[in-house]
Amino acid sequence: VQLQAYGGGLEQPGGSLRLSCTVPGVSGRTGNDYAIGWFRTVPGKERECVAAISRSGRRLYHADSVKGRFTISRDRNTAYLQMNSLKSEDTDIYYCAATLGTRWDSVAILSREYEFWGQGTQVTVSS
Repeated sequence: VQLQAYGGGLEQPGGSLRLSCTVPGVSGRTGNDYAIGWFRTVPGKERECVAAISRSGRRLYHADSVKGRFTISRDRNTAYLQMNSLKSEDTDIYYCAATLGTRWDSVAILSREYEFWGQGTQVTVSS
């Protein structure tokens, strides 16, 4: 399963970006078979989960560093990460990931819980 991530770019501090991640339906599966997460890199450490959403869409997780600024959502086959009040420290490559291994209302926040990854999209916050 190859995820497609879109929406990165250059934005000024305080600005907004919206990332999108499409989960293709293959082998009879649909987008709702997957829980989805957004990650960014942390030098020397496992990728950090920025936000995650359950298969149902009812359970959400946001890292403390982005609470109140970023919001994850989804429709059937696409997950979104709305990024508001951007800060320079948000500059990173953002990856979306999907997993089949969760219950309907569970979120996965560890990178090792995810089987499928997108190619990453660069977000740069700079004036």
